[in-house]
Amino acid sequence: MKQKFYNKFIILFVIIGVVLAGMLYNKYRTAGAPAQLTTVNENSDAAKAMEAIPAKGVPMATQTQGLQPLPYTMDGTTKVFHLTAEPIRWEIVKGTIATAWTYNGTVPGPLIHVTEGDNVRIIVKNELPEPTTIHWHGIQVPNNMDGIPDITQKPIQPGQSFTYEFVAKPAGTYWYHSHFNPDKQVSVGLSGAFIIDPPGGLNPKPDVDQVLMLNEWRIIDGQTYAAMPATGMDGNFFTINGKSYPETQQLNVKVGQLVRLRFIGTGQMIHPMHLHGFPFTIVATDGNDVPQSAQIMKDTVEVGPGERYDVQFTPDRPGKWLLHCHISHHTTNDHKDPGGLMMIINVT
Repeated sequence: MKQKFYNKFIILFVIIGVVLAGMLYNKYRTAGAPAQLTTVNENSDAAKAMEAIPAKGVPMATQTQGLQPLPYTMDGTTKVFHLTAEPIRWEIVKGTIATAWTYNGTVPGPLIHVTEGDNVRIIVKNELPEPTTIHWHGIQVPNNMDGIPDITQKPIQPGQSFTYEFVAKPAGTYWYHSHFNPDKQVSVGLSGAFIIDPPGGLNPKPDVDQVLMLNEWRIIDGQTYAAMPATGMDGNFFTINGKSYPETQQLNVKVGQLVRLRFIGTGQMIHPMHLHGFPFTIVATDGNDVPQSAQIMKDTVEVGPGERYDVQFTPDRPGKWLLHCHISHHTTNDHKDPGGLMMIINVT
């Protein structure tokens, strides 16, 4: 009898434990979010960041490639650009469509390309369902143009606009991105490249000059979530300029040409980018030129979140040479190899 009583007690204890675990899971889970990601003290903002990006009524993109040069008009001596933050359905790789938050309808956003010393005015309109701002990462802007919500400016509310104005300096590789709820907004597409040329251009001038923006995405059952690697919401798609291999752009160059690649880490993961066939020289980091005496040659460069590396090389023989992240999972599409952060440099 005593043994039966203990057995019943153990069974009851196990049942209560299972019920409590289920209650806790239901309390903290959100649609599509992993069970291990929980919030503390009913943190509604965190829970909302874990939800799928709303896809209802979001149109398909009308363009297929990001980083297209952003046109401008002149107002006296000032170059005037326009950016609109808006949701778009974006095809990452054939058959896989993300609900992205974009600048001007592309992932990444347009390429802003100016010369050091240019007066720049950028008018930003917010067509997102929540506020946003833009931070000009690495550019030496006035404090009130830095894009930090409720510190340097009020957030740009849905339907409203804000004007950023500054002198473009110093020369180098930079990027722009949301600084409002960046855990979500940057992860799902709100970034673009900002290149400032030195007066007179680069010396030596590269024959091929290519920006490569690296990012991670989380797409589950057709729904898009912000990729938050530290929380269990890992990325399962990885993109170069908004595309996963084999949809990444092939870079065509010729033997003997000087090639400059500008890596920008826009996501939340480190990507050691490796080039087959040729070593390269790191000529600039985070927009700063590396003195020739300090330049080193490598074939792999570790690009962390927010970092920029400009590398140069001159191919000496033809072939289809692979450029890829050396974390193997990052070269998959939803765990299928090959994919992700891979692209072909075709040397003829």
